[in-house]
Amino acid sequence: MFKRFRSFFRVLTRRRDFEDGMSEELRFHIEQWTDDLVRSGMSRGKAARLIRIELGSLDNIKADCRETFGVHLFDELRRQLSYAARLLRKTPGFTATALLTLAVCIGANLTIFAVIDSVLLRPLPFPEPDRLMTIFNTYPKAGVERDGSSLTNYYERRGRIPAFASLAIYRYGSEIVGEPGSTERLQTVRVSPDFFSTLGLGPAIGRTFTDQETTSETDHVAILSDTFWRQRYNADPNVIGRQIRVNSVPRTVIGVLPRAFRFLSSDARVFLPLASRPEDRTPLQRHSGGNVIQMVARLKPGATVAEAQSQIDAQNATLEVDDPQAKMIADAGFRSLVVPLHADHVATIRPTLLLLEAGVLVLLLIGTVNLVNLLLIRTSGRIKELAVRQALGASRGYIVSETVVETTLLTLIGGCLGTAVGAGGIRLLGALGYDRLPLGGQISFDMRLGLVALIAVIVLGIVLAAPIAWFNLRRHLGNALQSESRGGTSGRATQILRHSFIVSQIALAFILLAGAGLLGLSLQRAMAVSPGFQSDHVLTGQILLPWADYSEAGRLKFVESLMVKVGHLPGVLSAGVVNNVPFSGHSGKSAATVMGHVRRPGESPRGHYSYGVAGDYFRAMGFSLRAGRFLTADDSRRSERVCVVDEDFARYYWPHASPIGQRLWDGSEAGKDAEAFTVVGVVGEVKQAGLTEDEAQGAIYYPYAFRIGDSVFVAVRTSVPPESLGLTLQKVVRQIDANIPVNDLRSMETRIADSLVARRSPALLASLFSGIALLLTAVGTYGVLSFTVAQRRREIGLRMALGAEPRHIRRYFVQVSLRLLAGGVLLGLIGAWLTGQAMQAMLFRVPAFNLAVLTGALCTMTLVSLAACLLPSQRAARISPMETLAEE
Repeated sequence: MFKRFRSFFRVLTRRRDFEDGMSEELRFHIEQWTDDLVRSGMSRGKAARLIRIELGSLDNIKADCRETFGVHLFDELRRQLSYAARLLRKTPGFTATALLTLAVCIGANLTIFAVIDSVLLRPLPFPEPDRLMTIFNTYPKAGVERDGSSLTNYYERRGRIPAFASLAIYRYGSEIVGEPGSTERLQTVRVSPDFFSTLGLGPAIGRTFTDQETTSETDHVAILSDTFWRQRYNADPNVIGRQIRVNSVPRTVIGVLPRAFRFLSSDARVFLPLASRPEDRTPLQRHSGGNVIQMVARLKPGATVAEAQSQIDAQNATLEVDDPQAKMIADAGFRSLVVPLHADHVATIRPTLLLLEAGVLVLLLIGTVNLVNLLLIRTSGRIKELAVRQALGASRGYIVSETVVETTLLTLIGGCLGTAVGAGGIRLLGALGYDRLPLGGQISFDMRLGLVALIAVIVLGIVLAAPIAWFNLRRHLGNALQSESRGGTSGRATQILRHSFIVSQIALAFILLAGAGLLGLSLQRAMAVSPGFQSDHVLTGQILLPWADYSEAGRLKFVESLMVKVGHLPGVLSAGVVNNVPFSGHSGKSAATVMGHVRRPGESPRGHYSYGVAGDYFRAMGFSLRAGRFLTADDSRRSERVCVVDEDFARYYWPHASPIGQRLWDGSEAGKDAEAFTVVGVVGEVKQAGLTEDEAQGAIYYPYAFRIGDSVFVAVRTSVPPESLGLTLQKVVRQIDANIPVNDLRSMETRIADSLVARRSPALLASLFSGIALLLTAVGTYGVLSFTVAQRRREIGLRMALGAEPRHIRRYFVQVSLRLLAGGVLLGLIGAWLTGQAMQAMLFRVPAFNLAVLTGALCTMTLVSLAACLLPSQRAARISPMETLAEE
């Protein structure tokens, strides 16, 4: 078998040598035979004549040889390809329309599939990635759906869950890296020692962390990413043992990761040990995750997610027996969930991507239906030609293969154009912000996508050929030979088929249009939501203050100095500092205990947004004061503890009383009276995580001195464009400390716009797809009606000769268009309702069946259908009866 294939391949690649060799061998045999006959006494002329009679045509002998080797199939394919190419050149209008339709539809599908493949389908780049799990805590009754894990969880579960081969934790972050005077802030990941072994992919050079390197005294080591190693150290193979400063602390490089290593969506350049103290691992810290520390585990071979979940549940139940917080945690609905790592990482974007994929598939279906209709119209003009060829001996199989070759050639050319459209579409997605989606940074056009495109266009070519071949073969040969294409009318079955395709096109376009309308209305309503502050002319940036350089007093001094210097900058109206600004992407919550509040049976402690503020933060952000006063810089210096809450917080705890003067503690339990905070002000409710955040979670603002963290956001209200102060703000911070950079410099309007990427991009793409669908539907309707006018030219001329007026003819074709529209809209309404139901989780304050959206879609489809039938109906109304009858 292998030898035969090798021989076949050699013949294909050396075709000229094969043909020359075959001719030479035939000539040799003929000469030998002639010489034998001459030696037997026959004249050379008679011998040559006898040989020609015996052998027959030399071309037939060569054809038999080619068939023996199997190359005749390629010859036939080449002939059919050449014939198909000539047919396409003869109809440039049809070819251009078909190729443009294919390029747009295939390109749109490749663009969205590139995202689907990179985000949802492609496995994580680790050995046996399907065995990687993540475990997180959830407190749904407290309004905290996801709270990550805690250090205590890790040390309690490590080696004690039989279903896990290994278990690790990690924490995303950013650190100041570099020598004094040349520092930059880079993304980092702090990991436990078993992190890389859990993933199954460790350093290419050096080693991983050890358990002895998980304390603040011994964690002075680092592992570099391949990119950082090449950029900073020029791929020096002797980098192991060299020093790198992280947050002003010298660390020894002990490893370099492989080039292919990329953990989820992180672009971390440096990996550090996740250090902790024994007091951070006690049972009291079991529920202090704050969605900061994440857990990853690898299932043992043969173990299942259900087994791991039951073992985690059993361990939690055992630990809760002696937990003093057991009742409170149970009231919060606590549970630890085990889910696949990949699926969990892309869970938020999965519905949006699947919706877009459904949209482009519908677009492709509309384009396919349109092409089938155009091909049927084109084939109807070749009925007599095909009938003559069948009468002369062309087999049904030959007619089918010729059709398949023609449509496949068309889709292959369209696919090549579609790949160019797809590559441009991927760049467009980058402009729309899709690279910021989970795993979105890995979206690219590669060989994998090219192979998918090749298979898809071949399948599409076969699908397009099926109805055309059926149409060609079902025709009665005698009737086809007697028909006149210019004057006859098509069969009723063919007409019904074409009209059915138009109805399906209208229905699919209506569904796309209605879906785009729902997404657009949802986006409009989301953008109309007030964030709760004045977002214009506000510049924000993040500053990291290393613990090695700054004590709590030092941080407070830095913040105060920063506020003084920034406040005197030209163009600055007010400035403030906060632990976390709204729309930053970080949305951790913590508990608070309100004095005098008695929880109802089954009510759990609520998680609230809690921040430390300094300077004139509230005025800088444009918060509205509802009662009392704002916090001031003096509040951080006073021993008396005060705080400000928002309306959501006040409404929940004091629905019938004034919040001013009420007291609360920071934490899940009441403390000493001296540690309580007195409410001195109430601000309006602020959207913290996103504009579509519907749950009233509540927020508390403490003076910065009582809630000092390792990083702060500075907020500056300006009288000039905010971005113009970016470099100035950088210089001010460098004047205070030359090693401190300002990162994530963005205006608040930009932050709000970025938070809507997951809603804006689908709405824009759906609008684009629906616009293309409308164009394709208009082309399809126009093509069918135009062909109908051309086919029924004799009938129309006869009717007008018998007294029919042009307006009657015009009205008839308009009525045909409206009947097709009615059928399509009826089916489209059902599809739009089902689509709206499927999209409900993605819509914001928009019902699945929105009358305004459906009315708009109906009006648009009506205008498109009437526009598509206008020219054919006018052409039909201008047919001259005399010219038509004279043609017979």
